[in-house]
Amino acid sequence: MCPLVSARHFLWLLSLLWCCKTSPGELKVRVRLEDGQVAEESLQADSERDCITLEFRKADGTFITYLADFKQEVKIFRILILGELERGQSQFQALCFITQLQNNEIIPSESMAKLRQKNPHTVRQAEDLRGIENLQMDVAVNFTKGIQLSSHVHNICSEAREAIYTRQEDVRAWLKKGVDGSMFEVLPQSSSSPVLHPCKVCTHDWKACICSYRLSLEWIPCSLKYCKTRDSSGKTTSYKCGIRSCQKGYVFHFYVTEKQLCLWDEET
Repeated sequence: MCPLVSARHFLWLLSLLWCCKTSPGELKVRVRLEDGQVAEESLQADSERDCITLEFRKADGTFITYLADFKQEVKIFRILILGELERGQSQFQALCFITQLQNNEIIPSESMAKLRQKNPHTVRQAEDLRGIENLQMDVAVNFTKGIQLSSHVHNICSEAREAIYTRQEDVRAWLKKGVDGSMFEVLPQSSSSPVLHPCKVCTHDWKACICSYRLSLEWIPCSLKYCKTRDSSGKTTSYKCGIRSCQKGYVFHFYVTEKQLCLWDEET
């Protein structure tokens, strides 16, 4: 069952900077979310631990954290969602999704640490739109052993101990690196169980189903820009002269033991 955390604990969580908190530099970027609301992204880089965090809060109170761990080539998404009290939920629900970090998803932590904000009140739009990626998160990850995937799992996913997901293709790659396979549990899937339906078409709140959660990172510094110049001998050389920003959407599909843990999927 997905963990539901108290309001007091949730507010305490928001007051903390999760992982890359040792870096004195923080970049704040105003962006327009999918619902048209303007939000402020907070980006922090820790070049010593070689990680970047991106966090923002949506208008409905949902708090999103994205962490890129370059040392272990892993990215982690954490979602803290407001519960629906009138339908029997507790205050907040926590989810964690872990998958491999691909090349050119986000700039290196050292480059990120050097970025400085210009015109902080401007609402930024990404230069490149990278579309939406559908991810079948069909494997549960054991929280205690998850540190083998990333040293940040225990901080980022501590409120989602029973709701940490990954993909079978990620598991296969990690097993080749020597990760302990006992931390993974393959979950029921709609392809192997004809009675397992998407939660949005499920009519019973207490029935198992496949939940979907969609999020979009509206502004990510995804690559470095290089400019060319000529030296005194006429030789052309390249140098870093900026960053390129991207927008990327994700839809996570994952098993829940009851529709009550996926009430937002009715609205999509």
